[in-house]
Amino acid sequence: MMTNTNQRLTQGQFSFLPDLTDAQITAQVEYALDQGWAIGIEYTDDPHPRNTYWEMFGNPMFDLKDPAGILAEINQCRQTFPNHYVRVTAFDATRGVESVKMSYLVNRPAEEPGFGLARTEMEGRNIRYRISSYATDKPEGERY
Repeated sequence: MMTNTNQRLTQGQFSFLPDLTDAQITAQVEYALDQGWAIGIEYTDDPHPRNTYWEMFGNPMFDLKDPAGILAEINQCRQTFPNHYVRVTAFDATRGVESVKMSYLVNRPAEEPGFGLARTEMEGRNIRYRISSYATDKPEGERY
């Protein structure tokens, strides 16, 4: 059984591992490009697990086949949004539909506030739970 002792956000592949180095990110990008997948870079300051609509940093790189160029885009996104979560997503279009084959974080804020659990008692002894990110207590742009 794996436990999240550091209380870090665990979304995507490699989420229980230490942060990836640039060499490891380049190796993953090379693997994705070898498979014929397109790379996209996304960022957000709302890391809720159901927040699937992260902001795109530029357009997906369908035609870029150089891992160094993609790493340069990743580093530019990290530099532009140092206190946001940044993830790399690899898309596969072989079946005519863009489907995500790989997704992993490459940047995270220095301090991750975590999530709160709200419990609401409903009629009939039912209990409803809601998870919310402590980051969303502040307005967008001021969260980290």
